[in-house]
Amino acid sequence: MATRALFHLRTGDATGWCTDYAVDVRHGQNQGSGNVKAELYVDGRQHAVCRLPAVFTVEGGTIEVAMSGFGLKRCHYVTDEGYEHQLTPDPASAEGHRATLARKHPTLSRVIGFFSAVALAIALALLVSQLAKKLTKPPEIARHVGEFSSPVHLSVWMNIAVVLVTLAASTERALRLRYSRLLDSGAG
Repeated sequence: MATRALFHLRTGDATGWCTDYAVDVRHGQNQGSGNVKAELYVDGRQHAVCRLPAVFTVEGGTIEVAMSGFGLKRCHYVTDEGYEHQLTPDPASAEGHRATLARKHPTLSRVIGFFSAVALAIALALLVSQLAKKLTKPPEIARHVGEFSSPVHLSVWMNIAVVLVTLAASTERALRLRYSRLLDSGAG
């Protein structure tokens, strides 16, 4: 289940009939191709397949699915009245394991979430610093705005470590369906 995201929605009607909707997205698909697909299952049978971002029409509303570079950033049920809530991750999926950790150990979950956000903020600051140095290096630009000198100089190994920490932090945020354009779009 580490290679797929699987989320569920159970709805019931006035007669007591329950419908189980499941959204399945394979992580191994080429996200840059624009051909990443989500599959909708209704009561265990495949009902629809759609490219992401996807909107599936279901009883009482829609299911909206969108992906970031590291996993899903949205898998929500939006009612016809406009209310929305996230679908429940399957307990066997990576997202389900992360949700179980959050439920059983909420303090640890918040600490992990805090450190992943801080790691991405630091990586973003380092990236901006390195880009500013490269952009102001040409003499034509340096003559007008001056050459930026980064206060932080990282070795190749430190840059590799920053990339690995950034990947881990982005993946952790994707497992919780946390997405910020500022923090997560630069990383994915």
